[in-house]
Amino acid sequence: MKEIYELGIVFRGFVLINHVFRTLSIQKEMKSEKDLRGAFISAINTFVQTAFKNNSLEYLESGTILFIFKIAEIHSHDSISKEPIILYGLVEKTKKSPEKLVKKFFETVNPIFELFIQRYNGKNFTEANQFESFKKEIRAFIE
Repeated sequence: MKEIYELGIVFRGFVLINHVFRTLSIQKEMKSEKDLRGAFISAINTFVQTAFKNNSLEYLESGTILFIFKIAEIHSHDSISKEPIILYGLVEKTKKSPEKLVKKFFETVNPIFELFIQRYNGKNFTEANQFESFKKEIRAFIE
């Protein structure tokens, strides 16, 4: 999907892994931190679930960018219950309607998100370096 700028996975407010396919000009100017992005994504998800009774947010629109979210659940080794894990994408808004881009995004990323959940379910998510090899799989899958 050529419209994707960035793809990442957030757990407990931290970006576990992300891959930048193309850099946004605003990112160059502001040098946005991925940890701030992770906290923002988690906060938005919590707000929407609380305010709108467990509904989830699919996307936010800002200028020519769509910020798309896919939420699932995963077990961490230190928890007996499943917790939210969020895949996010920064996608260039084109002449297509946002809903069509979101649908195309989900169709594209669902298999890689499911693979991540399957591979890391029950793992220790504090060991951040374990996710680095998955970056190559994201790149190979999307490009």
